Amino acid sequence: MSSDHVSTNLTNHLLIAMPDMADPNFGGSVVFIAEHSPKGALGLVINRPMELDLATLFERIDLKLEIAPLAGAPVFFGGPVQMDRGFVLHQPVGEWNSTVAIGDALGLTSSKDVLEAVAGGAGPERLMVTLGYAGWGPGQLEDEIARNAWLTVPADLDLIFDTPADERFSGAFRLLGIDPAFLATSAGHA
Repeated sequence: MSSDHVSTNLTNHLLIAMPDMADPNFGGSVVFIAEHSPKGALGLVINRPMELDLATLFERIDLKLEIAPLAGAPVFFGGPVQMDRGFVLHQPVGEWNSTVAIGDALGLTSSKDVLEAVAGGAGPERLMVTLGYAGWGPGQLEDEIARNAWLTVPADLDLIFDTPADERFSGAFRLLGIDPAFLATSAGHA
């Protein structure tokens, strides 16, 4: 492994799946990297809404969410690991029981107290809830990037929180100044 991979820390970056990504969990996905160290990486897919809205998720954990439009917001497929667990990506970081601070602006919380605060109208200003996460072992993410499975770009909070889910993939490419149509491997050229 070359030394430039060792120093690359992709915390607070987005991974954008290349068009020929074979893994069905990640084809066409944008992944926010919440943690990246020599021990591996943890990320959340941010553009795969599930057929589950926040109000329904809150009911399942005995909370009531009646704040519109939040109640109708989708829960996202965060990745194939621990799909029975909820993860809340939010801004600002705040003070919760189990939070990883990501830079100065973001927190990733896996404790229920943040959702209890949301239900009570006192939650973080911006949030996204996922079930599950994406995980990579030591050197695995670096290896996938070296094999051109992913493009990387510093995370953009407006893309994560304010852009409609179905526009986040093309929006992430635009952060790089790329039109994703140019990357299509199976584009029909007559």
